[in-house]
Amino acid sequence: MPLPANFDHLDADALRQLLLEQERELVWRQSKIERLTHELALYRRQRYGVRAERLSAEQARLFEETTDADLAAMSEALEQLQPDSKAQTAKGQARRKALPPELPRTEIRHEPESTTCACGCQMRRIGEDVAEKLDYTPGHFTVERHIRGKWACAQCQSLVQAPVAAHIIDKGIPTAGLLAQVMVAKYQDHLPLYRQEGIFGRAGLAIPQSTLAQWVGQCGVHLQPLVDALKAELLAHPVLHADETPVAMLEPGAGKTHRAYLWSYSVGAFDPLKAV
Repeated sequence: MPLPANFDHLDADALRQLLLEQERELVWRQSKIERLTHELALYRRQRYGVRAERLSAEQARLFEETTDADLAAMSEALEQLQPDSKAQTAKGQARRKALPPELPRTEIRHEPESTTCACGCQMRRIGEDVAEKLDYTPGHFTVERHIRGKWACAQCQSLVQAPVAAHIIDKGIPTAGLLAQVMVAKYQDHLPLYRQEGIFGRAGLAIPQSTLAQWVGQCGVHLQPLVDALKAELLAHPVLHADETPVAMLEPGAGKTHRAYLWSYSVGAFDPLKAV
């Protein structure tokens, strides 16, 4: 929790209250980190350990993509709780393969609003940074080339460059459109990720199922505020409809199943809000 701007002018009671709030947030943050770390270790053991279950190829793919998505979601949540972790983990990341050169490219240029230095001199363009993002429209891929020019002032040695636009996945290659395509195909059209990999392959670039699962998990973390808002809106209604669906749930490592339930909640059919 950041300190307020008028921190120096707080009285003793307000200062104690602020310290208590910060201590509560630190305890909550640490407990959530410990819980996520524990769950992450369990999921990794479940994903990569030796399993006794004998699943069909289709069931195995669904199991793996779900576990990969959950692993990515927990890793993303941990990184958000530990802001410094991204800088630490970025050093050890492998270099990403370049996007295929045969894909059509669209250049999107980002330049500063003004190239006149604060000292009054006209700045000179000395180079540029290029970031490529993979986009998809049904049937074919395209590449967005985001070009950010570098402008320098020879007089005062200052450098100006347009800021990097915010992306759903930090330093990732997919555009918001490609991520939306993956999420809608998986959850609205019920297309498993291994089938989407084949569809993308026919379009010219077979994105591995494991990569798609990581994207799904990371998107899930960023969509959590929307889920929370939907839940709050649902619970504000005086009447809710509920339904249970029994399912056979596999116990990891045991090769057995036990009876579990999926519960769904919905507003009324004639309610102006359509929410489930």
